[in-house]
Amino acid sequence: MNAKIINRNSSAHAQHGRMKKGATKTLRVGCILPAIFFLFCAFALLPLTVQAANTVTTTVTVGNGSAGVAVTPNGAYVYVANYPRGSVSVISTATNAVTANVIVTSKPTSALCTCLSEDVAVTPNGAYAYVANSGNTTVSVIDLSTNKVTATVTVGTEPVAVAITPDGAYAYVTNYGSQSVSVISTATNTVKSTVTVQDEPANVVITPNGAYAYVTNLGSNSVSVISTATNAVTSTVAVRGYPAGLAVTPDGAYVYVANSGNNSVSVISTATNKVTATVTVGSIPVGLAVTPNGAYAYVTNYGNNMIYVISTATNTVTGTVTVGSEPTGVAVTPNGEYAYAANYGSGTVSVISTSTTTSPSPTIPEFSNVVIVSVVVAMIASATSVIALKSRNKKTLRR
Repeated sequence: MNAKIINRNSSAHAQHGRMKKGATKTLRVGCILPAIFFLFCAFALLPLTVQAANTVTTTVTVGNGSAGVAVTPNGAYVYVANYPRGSVSVISTATNAVTANVIVTSKPTSALCTCLSEDVAVTPNGAYAYVANSGNTTVSVIDLSTNKVTATVTVGTEPVAVAITPDGAYAYVTNYGSQSVSVISTATNTVKSTVTVQDEPANVVITPNGAYAYVTNLGSNSVSVISTATNAVTSTVAVRGYPAGLAVTPDGAYVYVANSGNNSVSVISTATNKVTATVTVGSIPVGLAVTPNGAYAYVTNYGNNMIYVISTATNTVTGTVTVGSEPTGVAVTPNGEYAYAANYGSGTVSVISTSTTTSPSPTIPEFSNVVIVSVVVAMIASATSVIALKSRNKKTLRR
């Protein structure tokens, strides 16, 4: 009898052990599955939208004759010169809304659309903007902390473009009507030197090392190379018809030149000052900007309302973007995510996404809240599962 009782108890204990192990496995599954399920649902509900590359995301109205464009070094604001109104519009890149309009003077750009691509420039420290006023042979200096004009500098005839040296010490201004470039000391806002170039200088860019200024001569189909150390022309490069806008790659190796009369872009090697490639683009290319990583050049085409995207690795067109009427100036934000193109004919600025992005991305607080809620819900579900399983096990044991 005792043996039978012992055997029966042993069997009961063995059965109870098997039931306990099974219950433990079930509990583990009951705890894990709800957590996975709710986390999956939480991530699935996050408001993510994919934005395709090289598409216009926003159009900002600024005013008739919007031409030159410049972005502040911190990427917070875009400054746009408006020719007929003699003003500069300030756009917040956070909201893509105009936050201020600065009255400079009579006509802050040239009426000749084919040489309007860089007629406003911001100093590297983000403190000032220099605006070329073709209507009265001056350059206006805007204090960006107040958006007020603090100085006016007299230069040559019909100034149309301006570029600042990387150290912020000098502003180079092309004088379309006097075949010259004025060199302004930003410390004193006075002209330090005047350099004679060729016919109808339209635009200017400074190499990243600050050693040279490249100037397009629209009337001579050439580019003048100026040594900033001596302020003398050291080389002249022949390009295609009516060169207008130009831009230099971040490594300083190449200068891209928009030939408005030839529907092409010339690529100049700064090492040899020779044209190494010519890229066919759209109708009347006038403005150029290179992305901060040097991978792409954005070209505004005044004649067909488009921007052509050139791969600098292959010097081929990899994409096109339809924008507003008669696009002229273009600038890329420091993070390379957006290009701002001024549309002269429609008085607008097109905001272009330069890469495929997912937006709006969840912020860290939003992500944390989602995870916390998911974990709490999962714990509640797990606790409910535990209670239900314990109750079921008690009933089974009683049987």
